[in-house]
Amino acid sequence: MKITFFGHSAFRIDIKDASILIDPFMTGNPSFPAGLDVATASAGVTHILITHGHDDHIGDVVEIARSTGAQVTANFEIASWVQSQGIEAVNPMGCGGTVDVGPFQVSLTQAQHSSSSQRNGWPPVYLGTANGIVVSAPGEPTLLHMGDTDIFSDMALIHDLHAPKIGIVPIGDRFTMGARSAALACRRYFDFDTVIPCHFGTFPILAASADAFVEEMGDKGETVCVMTPGGTLEA
Repeated sequence: MKITFFGHSAFRIDIKDASILIDPFMTGNPSFPAGLDVATASAGVTHILITHGHDDHIGDVVEIARSTGAQVTANFEIASWVQSQGIEAVNPMGCGGTVDVGPFQVSLTQAQHSSSSQRNGWPPVYLGTANGIVVSAPGEPTLLHMGDTDIFSDMALIHDLHAPKIGIVPIGDRFTMGARSAALACRRYFDFDTVIPCHFGTFPILAASADAFVEEMGDKGETVCVMTPGGTLEA
C-alpha cells in the first residue's frame, strides 16, 4: 500500500488493481503541493471515497470523476448529488454498511460532525451524515480515515469490527478533535501500527502543526507519521 498526502484530509491510496482518492480537496486547498496539478494527482484513479459533504472534503470529486471515470462511493445523499452533476459511476451506501468494489471493500463508520455544501454562495445544502471510511484489501493493512470527527466511545466498536492498523486522524481542533482528544482516541480505542494526522496546518484557524499531538501520544508517539503534503508512505 502506497499512501500519498495532498494536504488537509486529501489522500491517495494505491493498492493492487486500484488507485483510490479520499476527500480530494485540491483546488483551493492552501496546502496542496506547489507545482502539482489536479490532473497529475488524480491520474489513473479508479475509485473516489468521500467522508462527508463539506467543500473542503468533496473538493474536486465531480471534475475528477468526470475526467477519470472513477467510481464515487459515499453516503446516499452525496452519491445522489454527484449523480445530479452528470456522473454515472456512483456507489451509494450508508453508515454501518460494507460494499465490495472488487479490489477492496469499503465500510462507512460513524463520525461526530456535520455534512453540507455551500458552493457558489448557496445556503448550506444537506448532504447526509458524516462518516469515517474503512478500506480493507487482501494482503494490505486495514486503513481507517476518520473523516472529521470528535472522539466518541463507540470508536471501540470500530476497532472491534474492523481492527484498522493505519489510522488517518483529524487533529486540527475547532471543527474536529484537537491534539489531546485525538491522542486519547488513538490510545484508548485503537491499536494502530501507523497514525497519520490530518486536518491541520491548512487554514489559520486550525492547529498549525502536529507537535502537540505527537507529545500527547506519549509512548505511542513512535506510531505517528507526520506527512508533508506531496509526501508518500509505504505501508
